Amino acid sequence: MCGLRMQGEMSDDAMIIGGGFAGVEAAWAAANAGVPVRLYEMRPARQTPVHQTPLLAEPVCSNSFKSTLLTSASGLLKWEMRRLGSLVLECAHEVAVPAGEALAVDRHLFAQAVTRRLEAHPLVQIVREEVTEIPDHRPLIIATGPLTSDVLAQAIGRLTGAKRLYFYDAVAPIVDALTLNMERVFLASRYDKGEAAYLNCPMTREEYETFVDALLSAETMPLHDFEEPRYFEGCLPIEEIAARGREALRFSRFKPVGLRDPRTGKRPYAVVQLRQENLQGTLYGLVGCQTRMKWGEQRRVFRLIPGLESAEFVRYGVMHRNTYIHSPSLLEPTLQLRSEPGIFFAGQITGVEGYIESAMCGIVAGWNAARLVRNLPAIALPAETMMGALLGYISNYMGKDFQPMNANFGLLPEPEPPVRDRQQRIAAKVERARQSLERFVQALKGE
Repeated sequence: MCGLRMQGEMSDDAMIIGGGFAGVEAAWAAANAGVPVRLYEMRPARQTPVHQTPLLAEPVCSNSFKSTLLTSASGLLKWEMRRLGSLVLECAHEVAVPAGEALAVDRHLFAQAVTRRLEAHPLVQIVREEVTEIPDHRPLIIATGPLTSDVLAQAIGRLTGAKRLYFYDAVAPIVDALTLNMERVFLASRYDKGEAAYLNCPMTREEYETFVDALLSAETMPLHDFEEPRYFEGCLPIEEIAARGREALRFSRFKPVGLRDPRTGKRPYAVVQLRQENLQGTLYGLVGCQTRMKWGEQRRVFRLIPGLESAEFVRYGVMHRNTYIHSPSLLEPTLQLRSEPGIFFAGQITGVEGYIESAMCGIVAGWNAARLVRNLPAIALPAETMMGALLGYISNYMGKDFQPMNANFGLLPEPEPPVRDRQQRIAAKVERARQSLERFVQALKGE
């Protein structure tokens, strides 16, 4: 529960830059702690390359927030966040769409729900203007995300004294469900796990080979001469995977394991899965098909997938730069800047990867900013929790090549005494995390 107490004068309100997943959670946490909040969002006056609306917390990549099962790292993270009052998860459950064991949302209804909740909060003021310099206001939360504007990124570089880091992220296309050839696809979840929530496009060996040939020959969007592509492994464009070997996609994004084509009773050679994107079931996203192919090439190549021969694309895949700071040399586990503890960073700009991981950072930054306003020390979460483990990773990573990280059980300390069976080891970590978080929550209530 130890943390840093801010030295110097604090304002009686918190300022947050960025209305994405981290920013909205930070605003919600601080406001619910009784601290007024000013949340700055540059859209719609200034749009990003991938956002389509002025709504807060608009999902721009997948509409899936991953598994809800407590036997998964993502599920444990969600449990912890719900225990701490997550706005994102509350709204997500209100507009969830079928996705098996995963939590997936109608992206537009989700962003609408989050925006409405914040607009209605009496202690939250939403300011629609771009911030181009680091304000003097303290506490300040910088939650500008992976699409931080160039001018503000330069200001952050001056603040941190470090060269800006970046990698590239690719967004998968979405198709109109009414244009799919349903005679070629089947509805199922892998291993029949959970409800049958995915449309599966089975491929024969010949179909797979034809697709890979087209993919490898497709034109991609060029990079600027001064830009070096440094991809995060979890979001590689499929053309990058295919370039590693002709079977690479079949053993990763297009793996057929756990699926049987009801027409043949056999496992396909490869499978492309489509995930429902909205409540009406009229939009489906191509799972794992992030790409930087040119739009015309996407139409040509993806229509080679069985069932997508006449598909109409409502959104093509796009490529965008993700910006993040070198958190291990800059941040405390409380998300405070070591050189200036009145400033917090939250979300993907810190080096966590994923919607829910980003939202988690916002919760922590928001309540810690509120604590500073009330002249209380910022606090770090227990390392045995998934939240604490992720924040420990980004603030204490000791390796040479710091890269974004999702929630995963490898981040959690091993149980004592050691447990050899993997499932029993995970169960022990989950139970310890839940108990640790409960003690943490009770200690907060006792302050």
